[in-house]
Amino acid sequence: MEVESKDLLNPLLFEGGVQAGFPSPTDEEVGNHLNLLQMLVPHPVATFYVRVKGDSMQGAGIFCGDILIVDRSLTPKDKDVVVAVVNKEFTVKRLSYQKGRPILLAENPAYSPIYCKAEDELEIWGVVTFVLHKP
Repeated sequence: MEVESKDLLNPLLFEGGVQAGFPSPTDEEVGNHLNLLQMLVPHPVATFYVRVKGDSMQGAGIFCGDILIVDRSLTPKDKDVVVAVVNKEFTVKRLSYQKGRPILLAENPAYSPIYCKAEDELEIWGVVTFVLHKP
């Protein structure tokens, strides 16, 4: 069987899923092709990728070495995981607000929240939409 390059981005999706608990009978039906690029990157011109360094977001399932897919076209909301620049330093954190002021929260108790003060330079570069990591 010859694999064409278009098939690499559109692998078959087994519609029946796979059981993560007890084994289930197999589905005989194979579904449609899955366009990973279309699913993971709905806004290609506004999307970038970044590799994670550090362990401050482990509680959110984001680990050192993972690749984040970040969409700049989305408006960041409370509780979104965002890539931000705080005083010229990049970070990935969960966005929250306290009394109208932004707070960047780690998902690891070893790290303190970043309370953004009026004099701080804060720019949200985008909302994390997917995390890619090997099991």
